[in-house]
Amino acid sequence: MTFSVAVSLYDKRRYMCAYKRMVTIVDMQHYRMNRMTGIGLLIAFLLLAGGMLRAAAQQTDKPNIVFILADDLGYGSIGAFGQQLIQTPNLDRLAQNGMVLTDFYANAVCAPTRGSLITGMHTGDGLVRGNMELGTFDNAEEFGQLPLPANILTMGTTLQAAGYTTAIIGKWGLGGPGSTGEPHRQGFDFFYGYLDQKQAHNYYPDHLWRNGVRESLPGALASAHQKLPEGADPNDPATYERYRGSIYSCDTMTAEAVRFIRNHRDRPFFLEMAYTLPHMALQVPERALTPYRGKFDKKPFTGPGYLPNRTPRETYAAMITLLDDYVGQLVQALEENGLINNTLIVFTSDNGAATGGGADPDFFDASGGLRGRKGSLHEGGIRVPFVAAWPGKIPAGSRSDHPLAIWDLLPTFLDAGGSAVPQGINGISFWPVLSGNPALQQGRTFLYWEFMERSGEQAVRFGRWKAIRKDMRVHKWDSPIELYDLQTDRAEQHNVAARYPELVRRAAQYLATRKRADLPAWNPDTPENLL
Repeated sequence: MTFSVAVSLYDKRRYMCAYKRMVTIVDMQHYRMNRMTGIGLLIAFLLLAGGMLRAAAQQTDKPNIVFILADDLGYGSIGAFGQQLIQTPNLDRLAQNGMVLTDFYANAVCAPTRGSLITGMHTGDGLVRGNMELGTFDNAEEFGQLPLPANILTMGTTLQAAGYTTAIIGKWGLGGPGSTGEPHRQGFDFFYGYLDQKQAHNYYPDHLWRNGVRESLPGALASAHQKLPEGADPNDPATYERYRGSIYSCDTMTAEAVRFIRNHRDRPFFLEMAYTLPHMALQVPERALTPYRGKFDKKPFTGPGYLPNRTPRETYAAMITLLDDYVGQLVQALEENGLINNTLIVFTSDNGAATGGGADPDFFDASGGLRGRKGSLHEGGIRVPFVAAWPGKIPAGSRSDHPLAIWDLLPTFLDAGGSAVPQGINGISFWPVLSGNPALQQGRTFLYWEFMERSGEQAVRFGRWKAIRKDMRVHKWDSPIELYDLQTDRAEQHNVAARYPELVRRAAQYLATRKRADLPAWNPDTPENLL
């Protein structure tokens, strides 16, 4: 079945709008050498060699960029952001050697964050505003999510134009097999991982994708959505052996990343590691459970929903520590290849902590005291941990409370490499903040979000203030606005809208700036999409 037929079957055509942006095209000049002899040929050779040396020198001025994106990792889930029960030594060391951003934001769920990251657009102006799942969990109906259209400006195309080799390894979620949204059609020289984020629920999949080609994996788990069979003993470890495969996807993806670093050490590269940890289902290799055995759990998770798990709390903690271990492996690969001093490393998450499937983020205070979870525009749903390091460029042990967002990373990466920032996107470069020169930071009035799945929400942050409009239905953009003072109430416990009517009016003006005319309307009758 073709992708277009699948979209029709699932009544998603209304989302396939012609929202396209012109991509900056870099014209490469081609030189033709005329026949020359004697001294003329020597002079030409010397000139060419000099040009090559100058080009090589310019390339070394550009940093490599390693961007690590966690999946459903809450604000308070790592030690650098206050975590007490889960071990994250590599990320904590990265924070000590670099900068922590305390007020960094993603979107409410997976695909919108990835869309904002890749296009530099927030969810009011960009195309990807929800997960908008196509197909099913069945591999025969692996159609992915709403695909990015062809010929738009992306992080891949802009970094390629700036001289980078580009790669994404891990979870994509912006277009399924055969669609215009596949990574190799969006400016990425290399992709390995999950195209469809529904398949990414399974850490022991039967296949991953390499540059548009499906690669089978042995020892796969049939489904990541099962219930413990009737009569099975939930306290017997042997009961859960059926839920373990032989190839853990994050192991093989990390090995691909290490290989990519080694093979591309001679020219600037951009590598995004889009890990699926700690998104459910709760699955880790046995080795990862060792630090947590017998520490937290009281009862198993038997389903339904995601996979049964005998020790869900211990597995959840182990998934985050395993993510931290992978970060350590990437840093080690950079060090072994002599690249650490010329590499910008950035770590963050795609949204807040998630519940369900046996996960218990409240037990670990995974949101760091913030209100809300994944799928909410309260701080716990969208404020995420952020760490950046680059020896000699980013001050070690530094912190910043500048309100910044995932759509700012595209211009920031370009700016860090000395390239021009494209016009017409919502993102702004915060490289001055990271490099210790916040006075040079380009200002902006507010940050905007919308999430029209579930009951629908809008939010805006302006300075110390955060406004949220909830329980929206189609065309009802005048629902009551809640107002919170994040300086004194970061947990959003006190709605002060009645006290500050002038701020509510200002928030309403900001909330009205979303572009609706050229984008698909939100239909409240559309079934809630998978999270």
